[in-house]
Amino acid sequence: MIQSLESVIRQHPFFRGLEERHIQFIVGCAKNVRFDQNQYIFREGDAADQFYFIREGLVSVELMVPQKGPATVQTVGEGDVLGWSWLAPPYRWHFDARALHKIHALDFDGKCLRAKCEEDHDLGYEILKRFANVVTERLDATRLQLLDLYGAHA
Repeated sequence: MIQSLESVIRQHPFFRGLEERHIQFIVGCAKNVRFDQNQYIFREGDAADQFYFIREGLVSVELMVPQKGPATVQTVGEGDVLGWSWLAPPYRWHFDARALHKIHALDFDGKCLRAKCEEDHDLGYEILKRFANVVTERLDATRLQLLDLYGAHA
């Protein structure tokens, strides 16, 4: 069943409770995207000008560990939000994200959304509250991964 961007966004728990005018702003910053298996969605240090809602597939959020190579910090999948680095200067990715399977996602233009949040501080506050939860989840996952990597050596 084909759904409109507006319908998908409106139904996503991340945006639940937003005012209709805010939903309309957000829809204007979104588009559908696809990534092939093993394709990098973003790389650490690159410009972070978007975030994603994963509609289908799994993504490995990875951190390069010296002398060990990439370590999966978290795996995100259907319904998850991917990417928070678009929110704060210098707008650079802090991790790599790689498609473990074919990915269908919504790509939200971070520059567009940042501009709309500057115009409407109520929208900005709502977005920031929601992304604070995403950041907290990623930091908790990173902490657990680091304990896994280094805990046995302590």
